[in-house]
Amino acid sequence: MSRWLVLGGTQFLSREVAAAAVARGHEVVCAARGRSGPVPEGARLVRVDRDDEDGLAPLRGERFDAVVDTAIISYRWVREALAEFADTAGHWTFVSTMNVYSDLSRRGGGVDDPLLEPRYADPEGPEDFGAYGSIKVASEKAVVETVGDRALVVRPGLVCGPGDPYDRFGYWPARFSRGGRALVPDAPDQPCQLIDVRDLAEWIVLSGERGLTGTFDASGPRTTLGSVLEGIADAVGASDLERVPVSPDRLFEAGVMPWQGPHSLPLWLPESHHGVVDRDTAPALEAGLSVRPLAETAEATLAYEKEAGLDRERQAGLTSVEETELLERIDTAVP
Repeated sequence: MSRWLVLGGTQFLSREVAAAAVARGHEVVCAARGRSGPVPEGARLVRVDRDDEDGLAPLRGERFDAVVDTAIISYRWVREALAEFADTAGHWTFVSTMNVYSDLSRRGGGVDDPLLEPRYADPEGPEDFGAYGSIKVASEKAVVETVGDRALVVRPGLVCGPGDPYDRFGYWPARFSRGGRALVPDAPDQPCQLIDVRDLAEWIVLSGERGLTGTFDASGPRTTLGSVLEGIADAVGASDLERVPVSPDRLFEAGVMPWQGPHSLPLWLPESHHGVVDRDTAPALEAGLSVRPLAETAEATLAYEKEAGLDRERQAGLTSVEETELLERIDTAVP
């Protein structure tokens, strides 16, 4: 048994990493504020607030065989964690993003593609994600320069599955399970790539055990949006589900946004961002990343959606009222 530190551990990916490490017999410490939910059974919560000055002080002096940092956007968080634990940690995983690449339209690229310029200053406010990719580049550089040959940098694309707070994938199982006429983007050939959070977490833990190092784009095999929506519909769609395809041009004219946010259709992306969902992830798959069938992810996500509330306010997608109004406008439009 080895000691693992998960910076986080109460929500989505970091929680799944902690759960996977506990399941594999490790002693797991989760460093978090504890506001997003409980840590997995078997893990120990140490309450820290990384926004505070010297926020990691409650863990000072502890040694860990493996550290996993899933810091979303704060370069300062990453730098301070390295200063506290890097000298003694046996292995260090930093979860980055595919948004680090400077040309997000380039399809089929790998980890050697050019990156954005690093940004070492954190955003002015919590909702300023304009510098997300650049801050991740700066954080990656700090990890590699500090930890060196003990560092694993993981660049996921779209992470989905149960517990997802962002709704980008979950919108579709929830919507298709309701049945009836469902508005979908008419972009079946658009590239699409995703990874179940449980698969990503399991691979992170296995990689830490094996001492895997380097940088990897981590997602599932390359496929299409049409295939993904078809798979979700087959897995959890109601018997009376009718998918109504609408062209991207008409969606934009109607003010529907791609990918995420209010009044959006998740998973749909303009060509300028197709490279985010069409990366060469073969090296990660060859390094042990295992991907479960899409149907399993859709079923587990729908179960989570039902528990969270199908009619709750969402971070992405259309409300039932918005969808109905759009379908009525499309039905009455002059060809």
